[in-house]
Amino acid sequence: MNLKPVEIKAFVPTKDYAESKAFYQAIGFTCAFADDEIAYFHIGECSFLLQNFHVVEHTQNFMMHLLVENADDWHAHLVAEKVAERFSVRIDSPQDQPWGMRDFVLFDPSGVLWRIAHNLPNAAP
Repeated sequence: MNLKPVEIKAFVPTKDYAESKAFYQAIGFTCAFADDEIAYFHIGECSFLLQNFHVVEHTQNFMMHLLVENADDWHAHLVAEKVAERFSVRIDSPQDQPWGMRDFVLFDPSGVLWRIAHNLPNAAP
């Protein structure tokens, strides 16, 4: 019996499907497939499905975590691309967290909260 997982993906909700597809491409994800209901986004080995589905309570409580090699580089990229201005979203400054990561918060156009982080050296696992 082989129970080894191959992949896990979240279905990310969106209020404005077209705007969200443009947002995720602007921040660096590739859209490998899209139809009227779902879009498959990836960057490297990380991926998710953007769905043309919105329930306010669900979207406002939906969170994603993206572990990267350097959160400061990601933050600088988003600032350089003027993502906050182009999509009217909030991006906080990176900061060290007590749980051993340096991260920052990014909200997508629908209000989905992303924490983009890297592990701090010498942090407990």
